Amino acid sequence: MKIKTNRLTLFAALCAFTFGLQSCEQKKEIEKEVIVASEKPEYFLLRPEVEKAYGYSHAVKIGNSIKISGAVSMDDDGNPTAVGNIEQQMKNCYADLEKILKHFGCTFDDVIKEDIFTTDMAQMLEKSGYRAEIYKNGFPTGSWLEVKGLALPEFMVEIELEVHKTE
Repeated sequence: MKIKTNRLTLFAALCAFTFGLQSCEQKKEIEKEVIVASEKPEYFLLRPEVEKAYGYSHAVKIGNSIKISGAVSMDDDGNPTAVGNIEQQMKNCYADLEKILKHFGCTFDDVIKEDIFTTDMAQMLEKSGYRAEIYKNGFPTGSWLEVKGLALPEFMVEIELEVHKTE
């Protein structure tokens, strides 16, 4: 009688364990389907004619992630502005970036990565204090790189962002 009870207990435990595993696996499959369904890209063009001419989108949102192409100091026709003035070029970049962030319902507080490309690192470092006015709650991660040149020779700085939008 004792052997029969032990076998019955073992059988019941194995059935419960197997059912539990199948239930977990089914739940994981359902979660994967939901994640894949929400990853349709949303494109945003700040200056459609300029961006089409150069062949890029200024921002792409997939899920909670937004990638923003490098902003440079230009007018709506794609002409460089603030030529020779790195501080004003930086301010113009952040003004454009703010427009893109607002389009997606974000602020600079949502930025998790900022990469800055400059043709003059010494000047960039000298004027970088302005960034404290942009990032009031802490700076994002990122890299600063001095480059030989940007898209047009008048551009002195280009700033690109990665954003995580909390919902």
